[in-house]
Amino acid sequence: MSAQQLSDLIRFARHNSPFYQDLYGSLPPHTDRLTDLPVVDQKAFWAANTLHDSRVLTGPLSEATVYKTGGTTGSPKFSVYTRDEWRTFVTSFGQGLVDTGLRPGHRVADLFYAGELYASFLFVLDSLAHAPVDNVRLPIGGGAPLESTIPTLRDLAAQVLAGTPTTLCRLAEQVVASGVRLDSVELLLFGGEALFDDQRRLLAAAFPGAEARSVGYASVDAGLLGRPVPGADARVHRAFTPYSVVEILDDATDEPVTEPGRPGRVVVTSLFRRLMPIIRYPAGDRAEWTGTGPGHFRILGRAEEGVRVGPVSLYTQDAQDAVASADTAGQVVGMQLVVRRWEGRDGLVLRLATGPGDERDTDRRESLARAVVAELETVRPLYPDSVRAGFVHPLSVEWARHRDLAVNPRSGKLVRVLDERPTA
Repeated sequence: MSAQQLSDLIRFARHNSPFYQDLYGSLPPHTDRLTDLPVVDQKAFWAANTLHDSRVLTGPLSEATVYKTGGTTGSPKFSVYTRDEWRTFVTSFGQGLVDTGLRPGHRVADLFYAGELYASFLFVLDSLAHAPVDNVRLPIGGGAPLESTIPTLRDLAAQVLAGTPTTLCRLAEQVVASGVRLDSVELLLFGGEALFDDQRRLLAAAFPGAEARSVGYASVDAGLLGRPVPGADARVHRAFTPYSVVEILDDATDEPVTEPGRPGRVVVTSLFRRLMPIIRYPAGDRAEWTGTGPGHFRILGRAEEGVRVGPVSLYTQDAQDAVASADTAGQVVGMQLVVRRWEGRDGLVLRLATGPGDERDTDRRESLARAVVAELETVRPLYPDSVRAGFVHPLSVEWARHRDLAVNPRSGKLVRVLDERPTA
């Protein structure tokens, strides 16, 4: 399927998707400009996009692949692609791989995760198969034991390793500890998380001849987001024109940002997906235009809709629900998610604000903190699993007064997620 005209997509979604029909119900019949459309509310989108009797889909779920995206155990979220849509997805992303430094004949180890309806392993493998340069694909997977992965990489002389920063660093740590040399590795393609300075140092120690670059910017729910831009800053990407439209919107007003260097949240419209339309959908990240080229933007971190801590994704609603369930006495009057990084790992801090006088009851607050953490770990079991694996720090609670919570200086609205990690 070729990329369709925006006006055709809007009309099709409006006519065939009950969700978009309701969303656009007050708009004139021939509305065809993105800026005239409301931004999708993620909570409403996923409430409508149930696996059975979805109000988002434009037709029956009769020919598609179903993938799982971020969400809680009690309310999993699913994205669907027809075979034509998936082919467009991986072909377009595969074209962007040449900008990462992929060269003809490169032997590429796919170390992303497979199974349980996750898309990343298959997505990268198919993208490599549709790349415009020949390559040799090594479908190892991120869940393979390091004891077998390292000999496989050595024996097959892998030149490119593709995986999440967490997976690549876990591999690098084992390479350094074992004293094995993988001199053939010359390119490290990371995706799914930001790559930090301490991680770069570890990767350089294990693979001194390799350069770390972004594999590209995409997600199974939002689709195509950004093609890598060659250069020193791996955070810079450009939109996959003509297959998607990327907007950066002001945090307070939702007005489109046009000038370079002004941060805002990323909103994407996919021009090739019809079964599950994605029109002005928040990608969950913040970015800024760089002004260095047409459509060039720099990813700045996660927006308030979601947060990525090491390999774990969760939504602010996950934490809010956990607090609401544990806080039966109503002690908590405000909450922020604070992501920090120390000792080479990410950690999530729940900053909870209580009313005046509650700070004196330390026993009660400690009990509530334990209950909140236990509730959140129940709905996001990947977090405690990642703690046990040594990927992230344990969840912790930080108490504050409401006035101590950070707010947007323009609107005075509470900032739901504070990412205090230094990025490179």
